Amino acid sequence: MRIIYDLDEMTETARGWLAGGSVGLIAVTSNLHAGHLALVRSSLQECELSVVSIVDHSLQIDAEQALTYVPLRLAANLQLLDQEHVDVVFIPRLHDFYPPGFATKIVPFGPIAERLEGAIQPKVMRNVATSMTKLFQLIRPDKVFLESVMNF
Repeated sequence: MRIIYDLDEMTETARGWLAGGSVGLIAVTSNLHAGHLALVRSSLQECELSVVSIVDHSLQIDAEQALTYVPLRLAANLQLLDQEHVDVVFIPRLHDFYPPGFATKIVPFGPIAERLEGAIQPKVMRNVATSMTKLFQLIRPDKVFLESVMNF
């Protein structure tokens, strides 16, 4: 299992995947549970490469918080992912992922976004959409395995 913290290293690694088969992405928000592990197993079955990203999407993009935030139980999460034989774990340093002065936000809109924003706070939706867009650009997955937290 390879652990990547650096955005440039993740970009270069993803470029090497272009001929290596399909890439699955499982995005988690720090602590793993059985649902995340089921997604990992699905990715391992369906894709040649599986990447787990650990980014706290609920974190308000605040430079002071980002510099001091450490995901809870990171060592335990990594041990579980190693046992599952995940190929790559991407844990971007938050001060790189959201650098000082970071001002780009993805603002979801339309009927689905309105339903999602009705279920959770709009700021959280923007943070999730922004983080996922950044992850898609860095990792370039073919398939994304997401946990559903909404009841429609």
